[in-house]
Amino acid sequence: MSTDINMNDLLQVTVNEGSSDLHIRVGVPPMLRIHGSLTPLDSPPLTAEDTETLARSIMAEDKQQEVEQCGGADFSLPFGDLARFRVSVFKERGNYGIVLRQIPNKLLTLEQIGLPEQVKELLFKPRGLILVTGPTGSGKTTTLASMIDIINQERDVHIITVEDPIEYYHPHKKSVVTQREIGHDVPTFAEAIRRALRQDPDVIFVGEMRDLETMQAAITAAETGHLVFATLHTTGASATVDRIVDAFPIDQQEQVRTQLSVGLVAVISQLLLARVDKPGRVAAFEIMISTPSIRSRIRDNKTFQINSDIQTGAKYGMISLDSHLMSLYLGGLISYDDLVTKSQDPDTLVQKLKEELQTRR
Repeated sequence: MSTDINMNDLLQVTVNEGSSDLHIRVGVPPMLRIHGSLTPLDSPPLTAEDTETLARSIMAEDKQQEVEQCGGADFSLPFGDLARFRVSVFKERGNYGIVLRQIPNKLLTLEQIGLPEQVKELLFKPRGLILVTGPTGSGKTTTLASMIDIINQERDVHIITVEDPIEYYHPHKKSVVTQREIGHDVPTFAEAIRRALRQDPDVIFVGEMRDLETMQAAITAAETGHLVFATLHTTGASATVDRIVDAFPIDQQEQVRTQLSVGLVAVISQLLLARVDKPGRVAAFEIMISTPSIRSRIRDNKTFQINSDIQTGAKYGMISLDSHLMSLYLGGLISYDDLVTKSQDPDTLVQKLKEELQTRR
């Protein structure tokens, strides 16, 4: 190698710095994502030979073949007792690139994540679909892993997780936990969910509802008396419902709306924002809990009215994203820029903020 960097040293620095991601590309030094921003390490730019050597040092033979044939491969990588990494190795401009996402070994409590106490009640529901949504890197996996851990500690049930790749390992506690990895244990998410129904599950966690088949299987599992958790790359409850319904052919959409109106228990949307009071990031949430009113809005294709239900649903444990952003801003945790740009209705929010600041004077 033209530089004397090895992957172990890079992973150690990633853990030491509390970095969420490590980026390895030709032409720049290794970069760490710390509190949302990319920071280069103090070392020479990497050559094509460097990145290939680093990639090959962490890939099994089958993953090397996958990169050659498909242009990329994803897998998980343990790093002693310190952490695990979700790894994506890919080809770009003919060279190897790598992104490693750190998965901490210690799970956070719901309080540490910033979720209200009412969310815990959802984990004791006998059946239904609970969705955790948000853009990539918004902490969905961490939130869900913490929820699964609470169930594991407090309920004597069978939990099946279906992931690509497995991120957090869950030892058996009060529950029995079966963790299946796509590509290793089972070919697809949809197949895993269908098979799970024959494995006496109580709780099923689906890493990602990324296609029609998986959505269908997850909705059916929730309907047939299981508590199903899944993630989607959407922001906000109404957009999430629309995204699922729109994935189905038009002649099936009415049926799906009916299924969701009955089966959907909650949608938790989250964003991660840079803190302004100290280094780190803070989560902003929107929480929708299914009520008779929301169920009828989903059934009648009036999802655009869900937001007003969330705004008036505090007694059910609901929080609108904008009101949570406002409380984070007034608490001195996030910037005005993030308050406005991440808001769903910036004009109304700015007006409310002015009124709030005037009453405080």
